Amino acid sequence: MYKKLFIPGPVDVRPEVLKAMGTPMIGHRSKDATILQQSISEKLQQVFFTKNPILLSTSSGTGLMEGSIRSLTAKKAVVFSVGAFGNRWATLAKSNGVPVDHVKAEWGQPTLPEIVDQYLASGDYDVFTITHNETSTGIMNPTDQIAEVRKKYPEVLWLVDAVSSMGGAKIEVDKLGIDVCITSTQKAIGLPPGLSMCSVSERALEYGKQVKNRGTYLDLLELYKYVQKKPFQYPSTPSLPHMNALDLQLDYILNEEGLENRFLRHQKMAIVVREWASKNFEIFAAEGYRSNTLTTIKNTKGISVAGLNKRLGELGYMISNGYGDLKEKTFRIAHMADRTMEELVELLNIIDREMTKM
Repeated sequence: MYKKLFIPGPVDVRPEVLKAMGTPMIGHRSKDATILQQSISEKLQQVFFTKNPILLSTSSGTGLMEGSIRSLTAKKAVVFSVGAFGNRWATLAKSNGVPVDHVKAEWGQPTLPEIVDQYLASGDYDVFTITHNETSTGIMNPTDQIAEVRKKYPEVLWLVDAVSSMGGAKIEVDKLGIDVCITSTQKAIGLPPGLSMCSVSERALEYGKQVKNRGTYLDLLELYKYVQKKPFQYPSTPSLPHMNALDLQLDYILNEEGLENRFLRHQKMAIVVREWASKNFEIFAAEGYRSNTLTTIKNTKGISVAGLNKRLGELGYMISNGYGDLKEKTFRIAHMADRTMEELVELLNIIDREMTKM
């Protein structure tokens, strides 16, 4: 049975985008492929608010997270984590032999700029990572404030995981001074999973030349080098179906809905869910640091989240249980990609009704 997905990815995809996935194949070394990939890159620069090169990877966002921290850390990285996916970046560093310190915030709390300042002031690090939007806790970190701190340490590279927020929240990469900003297709961008993309600064690419053993498939420097040598071609066969769909979706985002309208829609949906959650439960994330693409809600009534989701599934809807240790202690409602306000309000009304039966 088809279910309307209110989960933090994969998201429901517009029919036109799904249809574009079925576009007949072209040669991935053809001129047509070059034109397609160049078109995507130029449109993504608008979404990222950057003039930096855009790199694509036929992988999840985790692939580019691994590639970036391995490719660019010559000395030591510090990972600032506000939940499960921030923790993942530390795991990726360790499994690739990258020296790393792991700084964890209490779940539900943000990474504060003074903490970043404290660690970068040590001079021990050449890379630091921030999760812009954490889907396990519903935290959206204060990147504008962190950017001000980072100005004191221009020699340190800044890597940002924007997997669950790019396309749903305004992230001005160049203005903030982000060196690598990573996202993927299956969340606020509004495509099926399977493709990730990042912006990468020229200084990061230059710095990475001193890093040995950067790997092969996910080496950002080699990806960039190949794209420059053979404009908008990639060393390995890319997912052309995703690229066809992404090109179409980017036209919709930029020209039909409009970026600012898209950001505003996500913000308005977030406000509606927060008001509902505050009335019926409690919001898990600290006030002032709450995500615009999903809300993590404390299960203060002790309902069976799995049971509620089963009832919703029978009615054609799906939300998310809490992640990891937060399972049944919280639940999550995503409001991202092309979800509408009308659909969201309908879901909340159904949850209200079903909870009276539990």
